[in-house]
Amino acid sequence: MNDLSSTACVFCAIASGTGDASLVYEDPLLIGFLDINPVNEGHLLIAPKSHVQDLADLPPETLAAMATLAQRLAAGLRLSGLRCEGVNLFYADGEAAGQEVFHSHLHVIPRYDGDPFQITADWDSPPSRSTLDRHADLIREALYSRS
Repeated sequence: MNDLSSTACVFCAIASGTGDASLVYEDPLLIGFLDINPVNEGHLLIAPKSHVQDLADLPPETLAAMATLAQRLAAGLRLSGLRCEGVNLFYADGEAAGQEVFHSHLHVIPRYDGDPFQITADWDSPPSRSTLDRHADLIREALYSRS
């Protein structure tokens, strides 16, 4: 976990208007802007204006608003003239998940056949049903024991 304060946060600077960004959307709760290191042309980020680092700390209404905006921006990408045959939504929560800016954000990535974006795993060796059931038990217990 990164202990970055909102005063040093690049997304907070963008939200406050003091940081550079190519904005495509802004409302009182969220900003939508182009990623400076895009996977493909039109790669967008959606971030809350308030500094929230982790998914668990993100208010449910903010996450819902991010999902609604992602749907709108995906439609905009498809109509923009940029190459967009599909869209991936990607949320990295924590360094181990690939989060690089420790301010909650959702990637809206335009996709097309043969583009460079990949998510890989060993899907050839699925776990057994008993393993899946054991994992489900652990998650259920954690979910319902949380206050």
